[in-house]
Amino acid sequence: MKKKNMRTSQEKINSTLNKRIKLSLNQVVSDLKNEDEVKHFLNDFLTDSEYEVFAKRLAVAYWLRKGRSYKNIKTNLKVSSATIASVQSMIEKKGFALAISKLEAEEWANQWAERFKKITGR
Repeated sequence: MKKKNMRTSQEKINSTLNKRIKLSLNQVVSDLKNEDEVKHFLNDFLTDSEYEVFAKRLAVAYWLRKGRSYKNIKTNLKVSSATIASVQSMIEKKGFALAISKLEAEEWANQWAERFKKITGR
């Protein structure tokens, strides 16, 4: 799974083509059916460093929402203060809010599943 950084052209492509390829990407992502498909997709299309940056950005947003300090986030996730500030400025955007709400819903479901196991012994 170790991949070298892929270089991308800084030249702009035709705006209509750009829109079409982004729509194609959106469609592919929306058609992924489960965690295994998503994992394969991300592993194959992102370099290791792109994947890590993406995952850390999500973790920073989640931890900021949980009230963790910049210092705590910086120390644990090994990110810069500039990265944290950048995520902080984007945390209310629709995509970030959606991702965080998904994580919080999963966390809530796991907490209730644990409580149910304790009550029922199952």
